Amino acid sequence: MALLTIYALGAVLSAVFAFVCFHLAIFLVDYRRRRNMLVQFPHTKPHFIFGHLLEYPGPNDEGLAFQREMTEQFPVASLVWMMHIPMLVVSHPKTVSVILKSSEPKGPRTYNLIRPWVGDGLLTSKGDKWYRNRRLLTPAFHFEILKSYIELKNRCADILVGKFVQAAESSTSFPIFSNVIKFTLDVILKCAMSYETNCQLPGNNHPYVNAVGVLSDIMVKRFFQPWFHNEFLFSLTPSGRKFFKQCDFVHQVAENIIRERKDELERQQTNTSDGKQRKCLDFLDILLTAKDEKGDGLTMREIRDEVDTFLFEGHDTTSSAISWALYSIAEHPEIQQRAQDELDVVLDQAGHIDVMWDDLNKLPYLTMVIKEAMRLHSPVPFIQRILTSDTEIDGKIAPAGTAVNCVIYNIHHNPVTWEDSMKFDPDRFLPENADSRSPYAFVPFSAGPRNCIGQNFAMHEIKIALARILHKVNLRLDPNHKVEKMESLIMRAKNDIQVLVTKRS
Repeated sequence: MALLTIYALGAVLSAVFAFVCFHLAIFLVDYRRRRNMLVQFPHTKPHFIFGHLLEYPGPNDEGLAFQREMTEQFPVASLVWMMHIPMLVVSHPKTVSVILKSSEPKGPRTYNLIRPWVGDGLLTSKGDKWYRNRRLLTPAFHFEILKSYIELKNRCADILVGKFVQAAESSTSFPIFSNVIKFTLDVILKCAMSYETNCQLPGNNHPYVNAVGVLSDIMVKRFFQPWFHNEFLFSLTPSGRKFFKQCDFVHQVAENIIRERKDELERQQTNTSDGKQRKCLDFLDILLTAKDEKGDGLTMREIRDEVDTFLFEGHDTTSSAISWALYSIAEHPEIQQRAQDELDVVLDQAGHIDVMWDDLNKLPYLTMVIKEAMRLHSPVPFIQRILTSDTEIDGKIAPAGTAVNCVIYNIHHNPVTWEDSMKFDPDRFLPENADSRSPYAFVPFSAGPRNCIGQNFAMHEIKIALARILHKVNLRLDPNHKVEKMESLIMRAKNDIQVLVTKRS
């Protein structure tokens, strides 16, 4: 009996060993096949352990300079090894278009870092769920809905402009990023959820606003700590425990707001004479009332995920765009004056200080300034996709499963497309110059089917903020403050951007 048990155990172990060896052999054969396909793409010689990881100076100005050098050396596509993990980098309109024209899912290695916060919304979802939710959410960005937000954005801008004026009166250096991010958060909370926090007011310590700030700060630090990209290991750290605690809190707040709005909509359906009914549905109303062709709406969890996603994408990225635009405007007084001359014609002749809906299309030069700022500084520096099938890129086949980085910063500084790419020149976007370029040469909001659904919302907000500020004050960079870029999911300023402000006569 004992001998039979030994034979049985030996047979089981042999079977397990054979199973492991079989699948290991399949993995090695497939890895070699994929490697042989990928090494056809141009690249520098990698280190046998670290790949190209040690060549990268870091997520700073030196790192961005390195990216420009690599783009000059490999302007179309290149292969990068992050230790043993291969990634393709595409930087030319003809290779970028191959990826962005598709509906390939986002790369999990990067986007999973924010999934505990934003859930499975449009930013991170894929396949049928993404298609369905994208169709359901598109009406939330109809121009009639966007038009209804103009008043709110101007009222939020009142507070921000007041801070600039106060800095001018006190002759103190003014930190742009830390104030603009409160403005964009105020806008998105009011427009998306009709939620009032007074987060721009001095001394306001609303717990929801604080939680969002904590989440953003921790997420940026984790992004540059690859050893903590594993969620389990990260959850064991003090920062990880704090991160997940704040995630639970913002989810709870969002769910309470959603539940209250749902009850309100149900009351309005039973009582059409309810005087509290809003003239126009906001983003949250659209989420609650949207139904697909089967008559099914979004679940409470799906609504919460989309609210959290819109909150993240709608305030962090927009604050970066506004802040870097102000930086370049303060750096170039002749461009600042030209934009102000245009604003004086539009706003002074109209006799109002608000930027109205009809004014948005009367500011072509300011629009060019905004586009050039987003090209030069690229608020969202990169997009990562995963190929679901073998794909031809620049005449070579990239195998399924390959991570492809559309590095927007590199695309916007590719010397093949952009001459003297570090020069701030809004005239690049004059019609006669822009019409001759590929639409995939300038992709601040991505492009194709997975482009940013809220790009018109964001552009309106950026225009209103810049117009209101520049119409009231003059800006110049504080010569005693060094501005340093910090590249992560969002292009940030390491130590903020300090400007000196004077009132316009």
